[in-house]
Amino acid sequence: MTPRPARPRGREERSVGASLALHATLLTAVVIALFPVVWVFLASLKPKSAIQSSEVTLIDQPTLDNYQRVLFDTNFPTWFLNSVIVAAFTMVVGMAMSATAGYALSRFNFPGKRGLMWVFLITQMFPVAILIVPIYTIMASLNLIDTKASLVIAYCTVAVPFCTWMLRGYFDTIPRDLDEAAAIDGLGPFKTFWYVILPLARPGLAVTAFYTFLTAWGEVAYAIAFILSDDKLTLGAGLQQFVPQFNPQWDLLTAGAVLIMLPASLVFYFAQKHLVAGLTAGGTKG
Repeated sequence: MTPRPARPRGREERSVGASLALHATLLTAVVIALFPVVWVFLASLKPKSAIQSSEVTLIDQPTLDNYQRVLFDTNFPTWFLNSVIVAAFTMVVGMAMSATAGYALSRFNFPGKRGLMWVFLITQMFPVAILIVPIYTIMASLNLIDTKASLVIAYCTVAVPFCTWMLRGYFDTIPRDLDEAAAIDGLGPFKTFWYVILPLARPGLAVTAFYTFLTAWGEVAYAIAFILSDDKLTLGAGLQQFVPQFNPQWDLLTAGAVLIMLPASLVFYFAQKHLVAGLTAGGTKG
């Protein structure tokens, strides 16, 4: 008589010590993750002298003067608008390219398919510092330096390969029987993709939108290299002006950082119900 295989211990069977250790580890991770955010927010409510003080002090008299100065005495509103435009275009273009490429890699066989997938994967291995020079050369040859289009193209080169791989895995979980049924009903490949597959892929598209938006929203390296005019700077590059060599404006920097976090937090809030499903569904085939 063969012994019955050991059943994995369920949540209710976990020992008290293991449960306490797990929760302590999770709590420590949460504290480590939230501490910088909370510190920046609290610092943004202090005057500059209190921020630069070596003593750790509480906020005696919170003030919004830092936010007022950032919004009305600097070019922050212009940088904010530029970032919204660049991030929105990057999100739309990145989603369109990633979705169509991911669907093609999932459903069709064509020469060079495997090589193309390897290219998408290998491009993720190069750091931004290596890619800035060749991409800058290409943008200069196209007369796109100091334009928002150069940033959109550069950010798409970062986001599209990863999102294509992710959406390809998500499309693999959608039964091919739906494509065959749509073909019987007279729909071509594009209409099948648009009317049948995309509505079912909303969780994956939500993750793609979130990732492409964040890729463009907080980026600094490309923005500094490609944008020369102050009125065309995005937020990441604009905040560099608050940190000159000899007199860093920590009060303005912390207030600006908090304002930058708000849109990303809102995007995450509205997309969160799709994020978990979109991130996990691409890892398995249904």
